[in-house]
Amino acid sequence: MKLLSPVISRLARLRLWRVQNWISYPVAAQRNVLQHLVTQAQYTEFGRKYSFSKLFTIKDFKKRVSIHEYEDIKPYILRMMNGEENVLWNTPINWFAKSSGTTSSKSKFIPISEETLKETHFKGSKDVLTNYYKNFPDSDLLTGKSLVVGGSHQVNTVNEEIQYGDLSAVLMQNTPFWGHWIRTPDLSIALLDEWESKIEQLARNTINENVTSLAGVPTWTIVLIKRILEISGKKTLKEVWPNLELYIHGGVSFTPYREQLQKLIGTPINYLEIYNASEGFFAAQDMPDADGMLLFADHGIFYEFMPVEEYGKPEAKTFGLDQVKLHKNYALIISTNGGLWRYLVGDTIQFTSVRPFKIKVTGRLKHYMNAFGEEVIVDNADKAIAVASAKTNAIVSDYTAAPVFFSEQENGAHQWLIEFDKLPDNMDEFITALDDALKSVNSDYEAKRYKNIALRIPLVQVLEKGTFREWLKQQGKLGGQHKIPRLSNERNLIEEILAMVNAGLMNLI
Repeated sequence: MKLLSPVISRLARLRLWRVQNWISYPVAAQRNVLQHLVTQAQYTEFGRKYSFSKLFTIKDFKKRVSIHEYEDIKPYILRMMNGEENVLWNTPINWFAKSSGTTSSKSKFIPISEETLKETHFKGSKDVLTNYYKNFPDSDLLTGKSLVVGGSHQVNTVNEEIQYGDLSAVLMQNTPFWGHWIRTPDLSIALLDEWESKIEQLARNTINENVTSLAGVPTWTIVLIKRILEISGKKTLKEVWPNLELYIHGGVSFTPYREQLQKLIGTPINYLEIYNASEGFFAAQDMPDADGMLLFADHGIFYEFMPVEEYGKPEAKTFGLDQVKLHKNYALIISTNGGLWRYLVGDTIQFTSVRPFKIKVTGRLKHYMNAFGEEVIVDNADKAIAVASAKTNAIVSDYTAAPVFFSEQENGAHQWLIEFDKLPDNMDEFITALDDALKSVNSDYEAKRYKNIALRIPLVQVLEKGTFREWLKQQGKLGGQHKIPRLSNERNLIEEILAMVNAGLMNLI
């Protein structure tokens, strides 16, 4: 391992000129990506339908191919899962990333081609490593092991050659040989289905390893760290893994978890956010604490950015990199080397920089609160929770919120269900701070709160620790890539959780 690490780190550094090239010329890189995608897929069923062989400009591509949501392409994907080839992409698709909706039992199956693995996910990972070594040339990152708190693995029984699983499982199963040398634990543990048993085995089988990096969704990483500390009897993770230097996170905002993780780890380490979804590896911070994540412009994905107010319009406008504006909410639309064409991912992003192009995830198209014209997005909520926590010495482990609609007696409100790892010094002060912070980051919310005309002060209900985990478990969604939706414009989720609590159907763990 010690002999291999310098070789890998040297290769990572040698990639720097390639990374700098697409950073310097992102618009050209994107034009080349689309040309390659259309050329590759011109003889597929989808390519013939939309006459890909006659498409020569981005304008023609957008005019001819409509924007697709999952239900639009689901019939194609079901045929691909039954073994049909040349449907959406021109090379065999043997893997699908299963992405389960957070408020629905329905699952999405995203095609993962060989090109998706090599040119998107693994290339993105290598570029993250390259940028890390650029910033920390004396790093010992690769002298130890990387622990990924990932998902489970399942085999699709429809066809023996077709397999599916959480994205992390698909990537683990197809990791290049060098990747297996620098990760822990054994694949049989990393891909366990039963999540509670998996956490236990992850903790016991990695506690004596030389772990130098962690990766995973913050909520489940915290659960793992706490179990490791219980087993080891140590107070901080740095006492267990003294060479730990990097935590790679994504999936949810890191803001509510930073303070808690810093206390659990014990001494400062580096934190990098990545945007790696089932549909592709889109972006990553090029340096710790950077404002936004560097958009990967040359990784087999062509991007379009749709202003959120265009969503649902028959001829929705979309923009390329040369047309986007800073700090405006866009819905992400992608065309990929796995056969997704003008596919609406469902996430909303903002550009924090255009030289180079950097983005941050602000929420989901359907995860927001706008029952009263307040237009509260997840980014607003995460910031407000962080401010309120800091002012009252609280630590929030998870939360969700939804509107309370007008009644004959009272006007509207936002109801927040919150699990605390550490309760506020004063709950009333926490609620006031939450309310004030939302006003400061969202003028529409501030207007609706004026003199309580439309909205009352937020209603906060404290949940017992483990409530959200139990709800996920009962939904069959307990695992590394499943999470509680932060915001909803409907009350279905909150009512389900409250019903579970009130009925005493809890088995808190």
